[in-house]
Amino acid sequence: MQPVLLVPGGTGQLGRELVALAPAGTHVRAPGRTELDITDGGAVSAAVAGFAAEARAAGRFPIVVNAAAYTAVDAAETDAEAAFAVNARGPGLLAAAGAAHGVPLLHVSTDAVFAGDASRPYEVDDPTGPASVYGRSKLAGERAVLESAATAWVVRTSWVYGAHGENFVRAMLRLAAGGAEPSVVDDQCAAPTWSADLAAGLLELAGRVARGTAPRQAVLHCTGGGGASRFALARAVFEELGADPRRVRPCATADFPRPAPRPAYSVLSRASWCAAGLSPPRHWRRALSAAVPVIASREGAG
Repeated sequence: MQPVLLVPGGTGQLGRELVALAPAGTHVRAPGRTELDITDGGAVSAAVAGFAAEARAAGRFPIVVNAAAYTAVDAAETDAEAAFAVNARGPGLLAAAGAAHGVPLLHVSTDAVFAGDASRPYEVDDPTGPASVYGRSKLAGERAVLESAATAWVVRTSWVYGAHGENFVRAMLRLAAGGAEPSVVDDQCAAPTWSADLAAGLLELAGRVARGTAPRQAVLHCTGGGGASRFALARAVFEELGADPRRVRPCATADFPRPAPRPAYSVLSRASWCAAGLSPPRHWRRALSAAVPVIASREGAG
C-alpha cells in the first residue's frame, strides 16, 4: 500500500525536503504552523482524524512525520514554556491522535538530549542528560511519544542544514562570499546532516512502515557519517565555495559564551539505523560537497 504523509512543520527546511524528495506514489501534505498548530489539541485531533479517513478512503496508508520543532536554542533558556509547548506537548498530542486513529508517527529529535560529554558515538539506549532547556524539551517530547499508545519511532539527528531556513552552513556560505574571517569553535563535535539526506531516510522508513517491514526499534539515529567540529565544518564550507579555508580561525566555546550550553561531543552512532536495514546517509563531507552548490544557488537567487 502506498503511504500518504502528514508533515506538521511542512514549511521548514526538513518539511520542504520531504515534499521535494517524496517518491512517485507517495503523497505529502505539509502544513505550516498557521495551518496546523501542533500545540492545539483540538486542531491536531481533527487534522489527524480527517487525514486518516481520507487516506484510507483512497486506499493509502496514513503516516504522520513530525518535522515541527522549536529550534531557537538560546531563546529557549528564557522561553521554556514555548519550547516545551512545541517540543514536548505537541508531539504528545500527535501521538495521542495517532493512537486514537491508528496512524503511525515518525518523530524527529536531536543529539541535544545527551549530555555531550562522551568519548564515543552515542547509542540509542545510552543514558540521556540534556544540558539545555531545548534539549530537555526535546527529551520530554521523545518520552511523550514513546510512552503513548501510538505506533511510533523517534529518529534522532544532529546539526541539520539545508537550503531553507537559517542554519550554520548557510551562515558560513554568506561569510565566505562576503570576504569575512570568522572565528568558529573547535571544541564542539557532532555529525553534520544535510536535510535532503535526512528526508530521504525518513521517507525510506515511512515506506517500510507502510509495507509492514519497519524495524522494531522505537528509537533510531539518522545522521551524516563521521563527525566534525564546527571549525572543521566551516573550513569545509569555505573550501567548497572556493574560498581560502585559512580565513576561518579556531576558537573555544568559552570565548563566545551563549545563553544555552552546547554539547562538546554529541556524535550519534548509526548502528541502530544500519541494523534495521535502512540506508545510512552519506559521509558528512560527501554530503556537503553535494549540498553547497544547491544552497549557494538559492543564496544567489534570493
